[in-house]
Amino acid sequence: MARLAQTHGLTDVQQEILATVRDFVDKEIIPVATELEHRDEYPQQIVDGLKELGVFGLMIPEEYGGLGESLLTYALCVEEIARGWMSVSGIINTHFIVAYMLKQHGTQEQKDYFLPRMAAGETRGAFSMSEPGLGSDVSAITSKAVKDGDEYVLNGQKMWLTNGGTSTLVAVLVRSDEGHPEGTAPHKSMTTFLVEKEPGFGEVRPGLTIPGKIEKMGYKGVDTTELIMDGLRIPANRVLGGETGRGFYQMMDGVEVGRVNVAARGCGVAQRAFELGIQYAQQRHTFGKPIAQHQAIQFKLAEMATKVEAAHAMMVNAARKKDSGERNDLEAGMAKYLASEYCKEVVEDAFRIHGGYGFSKEYEIERLYREAPMLLIGEGTAEIQKMIIGRRLLEEYRFQG
Repeated sequence: MARLAQTHGLTDVQQEILATVRDFVDKEIIPVATELEHRDEYPQQIVDGLKELGVFGLMIPEEYGGLGESLLTYALCVEEIARGWMSVSGIINTHFIVAYMLKQHGTQEQKDYFLPRMAAGETRGAFSMSEPGLGSDVSAITSKAVKDGDEYVLNGQKMWLTNGGTSTLVAVLVRSDEGHPEGTAPHKSMTTFLVEKEPGFGEVRPGLTIPGKIEKMGYKGVDTTELIMDGLRIPANRVLGGETGRGFYQMMDGVEVGRVNVAARGCGVAQRAFELGIQYAQQRHTFGKPIAQHQAIQFKLAEMATKVEAAHAMMVNAARKKDSGERNDLEAGMAKYLASEYCKEVVEDAFRIHGGYGFSKEYEIERLYREAPMLLIGEGTAEIQKMIIGRRLLEEYRFQG
């Protein structure tokens, strides 16, 4: 058994869950991933298999029909799934962010209504912060909700919505000035709405349109879309937590989970790239011997393996910190930053080991080479992570002069 990226201190239950997911990935995902990716085809059969395994309810409490597992267990499962095909891990990522936000911040009625359906995979979650005119600058959101009796009317355009077409529940962050006087800090006048919709494209409920899939260079199979609200009416009981003005904090809490997820995805993709690279290096011969026997290739493999191990350790640390109930924005930011950067480097090294064949669509590394860049951007760019890390370090190491 491979020695890289092992996690010590797991319970028997955690080990059993991971073994089951790993077996599913090896048998049901890796053999078909590249073919489905080239066709940009939604992996419905794979998703159905994950539903049967209970993966969609992994972190949802047992009282709502889930498995009640930790963020660490979830992150390790994501790592395994991304090792098979990163797009599949993206399908469950936004679902888990919404489920986590409901568990942490939802009213009891919202939890009772949504979480059992989410645990069963019947209701599928997506979340939406970004807009066409902004990325990481969440304070610049212009989409707005206006109170009208017992409802809110939402207007605006959102961007980069993962699972926009296939989801049936979207957590949408918009401005809501009600009860917040002019001059209130932007992050204190935002609200998260739980928007139910039909799956598909076009007008999926009155006032809500999902125009279609955004074409991407990688990360195919999973649908990435816009979301347009034009007079969308949402009842007041679908304000997450039942109180306006809390949306920014709720979303940032969810994004911390998302950053651990992206770190786990980076670890999984890097592991697969390393596997492909070291396997090919032992098969390909030049100058009368396998290229794995050339010192230059051994140096490259050593660097790749070290990066895989380091990224995995930081991801596990960030997940365990969140599970402990402590603030983990520093650890999550570091893990996301390091894992995504190392993933890109490990994938590129595996690509180089493959030589000209790495440029061929017949080889799996070509797909990974197009997928890795998304991790540099998703859940906040490297620059945003550095800002978070730097600010937190200054808080921890404040100079007393």
